[in-house]
Amino acid sequence: MAQPHVFLSRYNPLAKRHSIKLDDLTDLPYLSFEQGDNNSFYFSEEIQSTLSHKKEIKVSDRATIFNLMVGLNGYTISSGIISSKLNDDKIVAIPLKLDDPITIGIVHHQHTVISQLGQEYIQLLKNHIRDYGFKIIGEDE
Repeated sequence: MAQPHVFLSRYNPLAKRHSIKLDDLTDLPYLSFEQGDNNSFYFSEEIQSTLSHKKEIKVSDRATIFNLMVGLNGYTISSGIISSKLNDDKIVAIPLKLDDPITIGIVHHQHTVISQLGQEYIQLLKNHIRDYGFKIIGEDE
């Protein structure tokens, strides 16, 4: 389980806070990923995806969402896992005061076998999120 975090520009005035409430975000553009024509909110990448926003922008790639966070002072809500290698330290993750934990998981078809390369990738992901203090459900503690 992950505590929700707000991803926003390091230059946004909210970036100096220790935590953020949903009410603090009302006037900022909400950025989310386009899920395609046949989407389902059951598979939305963002929590609180059914909330309405004054300003909402849908994007199709991570580079665009990061650029809009900086250029428009936009935000998105995520797990708090962010890589400085991908965003050049321009994006920060601030804890969101919200009692709605995020479960990060892997979905695959029950009648398929994950390849060796896929298993190695999943292990690398687990190792990476462990560095952020996450507990891996189903593994020995």
